[in-house]
Amino acid sequence: MEEYLLNLLKDNYEIDQYKKIIDGYKENKYTTFRINLLKANKEIVLKEFKTYNYELEEVNWCNYAYVVKKEGNKPIRELDSYLNGYIYLQSLSSMLPVIVLDPKKEETILDMAASPGSKTTQMAMVVQNKALITAVEKNKIRENRLKYNLNKQGVTSVTVLNMDATKIDDLFSFDKVLLDSPCSGSGTITKSNQNYNMFNEQNLANLKKTQVALLTKALKVLKKGHTLVYSTCSILPLENEEVLKEVKKQIDFAFLPMELDETIPLLPTSIPLTKCICPSKYYEGFFLAHLIKK
Repeated sequence: MEEYLLNLLKDNYEIDQYKKIIDGYKENKYTTFRINLLKANKEIVLKEFKTYNYELEEVNWCNYAYVVKKEGNKPIRELDSYLNGYIYLQSLSSMLPVIVLDPKKEETILDMAASPGSKTTQMAMVVQNKALITAVEKNKIRENRLKYNLNKQGVTSVTVLNMDATKIDDLFSFDKVLLDSPCSGSGTITKSNQNYNMFNEQNLANLKKTQVALLTKALKVLKKGHTLVYSTCSILPLENEEVLKEVKKQIDFAFLPMELDETIPLLPTSIPLTKCICPSKYYEGFFLAHLIKK
């Protein structure tokens, strides 16, 4: 399985890019989190981290995100800030789809594959619980996890649907859609997480089929002239550009530019304006596309 993934990466990237990806896999990732501004302010949270001698770095492109540069003398999951839902542990790459989508108050927003709720809770926080967010999760166990996190984070503006998002009625209509699609996770491999079970031809074909179905549905329920973010934690074009190209044959949409911070390491993509983040000490491998429905 490991060899299958490595061969896919070699087939899709130049040798220097391939080496950059492998080096990124081998890095010990920094722990990163965001402050939950629905329940706490920065001063309260940062004071606790200082009390336990943590060394933090503020993320220059997100004023509520932090990197743990040095662990403190009390585990982060035992801090009051974590237990009370004042912070949410989340990768920096995972925060980007919501920042690109830019949700606004009073909008109707669909989160198509919502559990465990990282981006759902982030959206609710950004709009201060003043948007109508519909979060879909078909797996019952994962739906329970989503509801737990919504409650812990103080989210009150989300309706949870336990269903297959591809079955949403086409009569629904949303101002914005976030589709952080199920994927192989090829961007998330680390020293401690080397799960290669997803990487075989049949699994990837099944995933692509699901991704195409989800994106097709997302565009059908998105209002014309409105925007959608498609993202995955994969760096394989099969799950990213190829999905977009296939869906574009059926539904007309255009790509919008994304202004990502220049410090974010990128890999090349075959579609202009899309972004693929290279695995590194700070970032998971991740793909982003910002679409507008014509």
